[in-house]
Amino acid sequence: MKDKRTELKVSAIRSGTVIDHIPAENTFRVFAMLNLENSTDHVYFGTNLESKKLGKKGIIKISNIFFKPEEISKIALVAPHATLIEIRDYEIVKKEQVLLPEEIQKIVKCVNPKCVTNNQNVPTYFKVISDHHGKMKLACRYCEKTMSMEDIEFV
Repeated sequence: MKDKRTELKVSAIRSGTVIDHIPAENTFRVFAMLNLENSTDHVYFGTNLESKKLGKKGIIKISNIFFKPEEISKIALVAPHATLIEIRDYEIVKKEQVLLPEEIQKIVKCVNPKCVTNNQNVPTYFKVISDHHGKMKLACRYCEKTMSMEDIEFV
């Protein structure tokens, strides 16, 4: 009897970024917030993959894309344990875990419809905090409304 294949092979990318260790339930959210459905480059993704670290994880490989700091902050908000791997000429040149910033500016919309940021031309500004259960929350600088990860809507 032949050995059964237990792994899926995906083509290596010549140049681009791999986002690994995305919580499986947030894979499509990361995909959408980075607007990858409109990419004309190769984009590979998998979700509900086995992970020793998370149980189940998602992974996204994007050719020819390298993320700016504000995009990395977005990734950190929905996948705080994600690893970014930069690849150039088929070689890993940089591998690091995303860092959750202490403050978020101009990338998330406040959930409070009465907040000044939703009614005037004022950029949003949030402090990243943890609630008493250790869950990440954002606190609006202007209206002091706090919101959980589930409430986050990107600008």
